[in-house]
Amino acid sequence: MKKRFFIAGTDTDAGKTLVTTGLLTAANRRGLRTIGLKPVAAGCDQTPDGLRNNDALLLQQAASVKLSYEQINPIAFEPPIAPHIAAEQEGRVLTADRLAAYCRGSMMQPADLVLVEGAGGWRVPLSMRESLARLPQLLELDVILVVGMKLGCINHAILTAEAIARDGLRLAGWVANHIDPDMSCPDENLATLERLFRAPLLGRVPWLGDPDPERVADCLDLNPLLGE
Repeated sequence: MKKRFFIAGTDTDAGKTLVTTGLLTAANRRGLRTIGLKPVAAGCDQTPDGLRNNDALLLQQAASVKLSYEQINPIAFEPPIAPHIAAEQEGRVLTADRLAAYCRGSMMQPADLVLVEGAGGWRVPLSMRESLARLPQLLELDVILVVGMKLGCINHAILTAEAIARDGLRLAGWVANHIDPDMSCPDENLATLERLFRAPLLGRVPWLGDPDPERVADCLDLNPLLGE
């Protein structure tokens, strides 16, 4: 049965892409067919092939099912700013319905695991009327939360988990990603989150000076996601 999840983060730069590529790599090792999607991305580079986002390119590289770039990242903006502001500057309209339609098209490809990576935190706006949180609702995706382990992460993580539940979605698991090598009391912070979260901890990713999906995959446990 195809497993599909939405990857959310406690904040921008929590490590969503790093963890997503790690999850894809871990699934590839099991011989699973994998797809990674980044439906909307800001902070893209102009290339001869058009706008390209580094995070989306990493997902494309990590997935075993090879899709075109446009299937992975259909909405791309050049400036590294909030997507709704980038859309306003270009006179474009962002809607969750449109993003969901793009995702459904890509999800028609045969795959065992599909990961849809969000942008920023849980409540990042698409417009003044809706946020990106509407996308996993429309696609009926369980959520994997990437917690960027730093000072303040407990509050960010709990508020995000509460918002996910309030939106009627299930938190399937979470990953502790150590983004601050100088964080005080990391073990105590992790222990607190483990006690407060009902969802399983899928792994603890240490600070990596040179991020590598293979090393991240070594830290992750897919069994709670795959029902094994």
